[in-house]
Amino acid sequence: MINILGIESSCDDTAAAVIQDGVLLSNIISSQKVHESYGGVVPELASRAHQQNIIPVVDEALKKAGIARRDLTAIAFTRGPGLMGSLLVGTSFAKGLSTALNIPMIDVNHLQAHVLAHFIKEDKDDQNQPSFPFLCLLVSGGNSQIIVVKSHKEMEIIGQTIDDAAGEAFDKCAKVMGLGYPGGPIVNKLANLGDPNKFKFNKPHIQGYNYSFSGLKTSFLYFLRDELKNDSDFIDNNKEDLCASLQKTIIDILMDKLRKASKDLNIKEVAVAGGVSANSGLRDAFEDHAQRFGWKIHIPKFGYTTDNAAMVAISGHYKYLDNEFCSMDAAPFARVTV
Repeated sequence: MINILGIESSCDDTAAAVIQDGVLLSNIISSQKVHESYGGVVPELASRAHQQNIIPVVDEALKKAGIARRDLTAIAFTRGPGLMGSLLVGTSFAKGLSTALNIPMIDVNHLQAHVLAHFIKEDKDDQNQPSFPFLCLLVSGGNSQIIVVKSHKEMEIIGQTIDDAAGEAFDKCAKVMGLGYPGGPIVNKLANLGDPNKFKFNKPHIQGYNYSFSGLKTSFLYFLRDELKNDSDFIDNNKEDLCASLQKTIIDILMDKLRKASKDLNIKEVAVAGGVSANSGLRDAFEDHAQRFGWKIHIPKFGYTTDNAAMVAISGHYKYLDNEFCSMDAAPFARVTV
């Protein structure tokens, strides 16, 4: 049996998971609440919290899986991209445990792991995985990409944001409205109560499959500034409609490029991944496109949308099958593309 321990520490969630022969046995996540009052993740606080959480999180993952440390086959860890201090905690822990148990380490690209989350099996009979090649819309706080996934390890980015990502647009616009952090889930909740056609916001005109959300964020800011000059309570009186219209605009931008890529490449197997894939409006848009354009869609369970170790472990599983291991001198990296 192949028992892979996955460790995720790229941002503010400390996570560990165990996958046995491709089947998930445990997936433990410890979230950090300390950042909420700052309106964003504080790197130094995040790395300190990882140091406190990583041992109990890994211990719980092993206990829940019913796997002893001596039964582990390999350790997969997120090498990057992410916050350097946070990544160092996970990388150092993986190196220490690998040395102690005399088992190999597998370094995992965080973005590729989000894509491969679609291959997590919760039981051995689970066959609901995408077929190659497929398109994947990867949307998170820092990334908006369209990827052609040709195999478990061959992925080609054909489009990506040239400035802000979709998740950043949600968070920054939410902050302007005073809605709190993280902004994406709050906007989504309020959007479900509002009229998505109440306000119109400009959409960027970017060539190819690339995205841009910086202009939308700026135009949204100017729109609110002008409205607040005439009505100081404008945001409070219209926050549901503002959120609904903002969300619709962001989703339209995302789906327009994805639809173009699907048509141009004649690929109708389409997936979505990353934190923003938890957005109910985006999920509805995928369901709509499946009906209208004959797509076979793959939408991850909510537990696999945000940063988690199950996606790291399944990535490690496939790399183990290909004998792709890393050495002890492997250093984390803060920025990279798929």
